[in-house]
Parts: sequence; C-alpha cells; structure tokens
Amino acid sequence: MSADRQTPAIILHSPQMGENIGAAARVMGNFGLPDLRVIDPRDGWPNDKAFSMAAGSPVLNAAKVVTDMAEASADLTRIYATTARPRGMEKPVLTARQAMAEIRQAQAAGEKVGVLFGAEKSGLPNEAVAMADAIITLPVDRSFSSLNLAQTVAVIAYEWTAEEGAPTEFEAVSNPASREDLERMFVHFEEELDRAGFFYPPEKTALMTQNLRSAFVRGRWTAQEVRTFRGAVKALAIGRGKARIQRED
Repeated sequence: MSADRQTPAIILHSPQMGENIGAAARVMGNFGLPDLRVIDPRDGWPNDKAFSMAAGSPVLNAAKVVTDMAEASADLTRIYATTARPRGMEKPVLTARQAMAEIRQAQAAGEKVGVLFGAEKSGLPNEAVAMADAIITLPVDRSFSSLNLAQTVAVIAYEWTAEEGAPTEFEAVSNPASREDLERMFVHFEEELDRAGFFYPPEKTALMTQNLRSAFVRGRWTAQEVRTFRGAVKALAIGRGKARIQRED
C-alpha cells in the first residue's frame, strides 16, 4: 500500500485492556491502517501490555492518546460508529463491507473519515453514537453479539483491504465542515437555547441536546453552512442593523 494513501482513522473510545489496544494496533499494521486514536484508556498511558501485544507494530508508537471525543475527531468530516445494539437513533446502518465502500468514496472526495469502537464491557456511549454519520454492525448471532474489541478492528481492517481498488463514483462534497466547526456551532446554538429557556424540564436537557446534535450531524454540513447558521443564531439572539439589541453579556 502506498505510504501516502489516505486511510480511515481508527478511534478506540475508553478501551479497558492494554492487550486489546495492542492487538488493535497490530492488526492495523497488518492491513496498512496507520492512524490510531485512543480516547481516555482506563489503565493509563503508556501501557506495557499494549506495547507487548502490538509485537512491534509502528502504529502504536505513533498512536494519538486524547481525553475526549471532540479532540479525537476534530479534524474529521465523517464518523462511523461500530455497535451491535439498536440505539433508537435515525442513522444509516451498514455492514462493514458497505461502510468501507462508502468511506473510499468519501475519501476520494477529500473527506477525512474515522471509525469509532467502544469499550470492551459497555460499548459506545449514546452521546458518541449520536455524533456518528452512520452505524456499522456485523452479522453476529444476536443471542451473543459481544465481539472482542481487537477482533472488531480486524474485521474492519480486512474489509478495508478487501475493497481496495474497487471502482467508485461519488459526487464531491464542497468543503465539508470539520468536527471542530460542528462542535463550536452546537455549543453556540445550545447556549442560546438555554438562555431562551428551551431546555425544560432541566432533567431532559441531555436527551434534547443529544437529539439535536444527531439531527444536525445527519445534514452533512459544509463549513459555509456552519458559518451561515451561526450567523442566523446570532441574529436571532441580538438582531442585526436597526433591529440589533444590546445585551449585558
């Protein structure tokens, strides 16, 4: 595989065992996936068991260890979440093979893509799935659907390589918004909604926020659309021109 070939980032969300992190890095090296991002590993970092299990894979030496989802995905424009559980969210649900074909098309159009994997015990939290554009699920037996973290990464890595060279046609996306741009838009919008008393009753704030973010992510926003929307939120909050008001803050 060419050294300059763009590949999807593999994001491990709050992994528990160093052995699984190392095994994931090892199989990523096997299949030419160099970009590993680890969010808040339970047993800290660096982890001797991870490096032992990685068997010298250069992927682990270059892994990016971060504290939260926002930092892990700031430069990405598209995210796929792996899960075997229905989440009650309106998301496209794809097989690994379908997802890899779609990811190739997106990257050919200049997008940066990440595939998100949950912790061994509990999988991905709903708030992380809400930020994904689509869900990847595997045809496992539903009576025993819990798949080992590193094995799941291996399936995705294999499908990525198996699909290499497949012809694709994809309409280019014009300057898609980064996750950092979206996060700033979400915070801006939610602050104004909170000021307007939208989040009521208070105990439903988290669910309402999750639903709003999930809906926005489905829109596949461009950077220009994010700027326009933030301008609209500001205009609604304080007005423009003769309609502008003065706020103490």
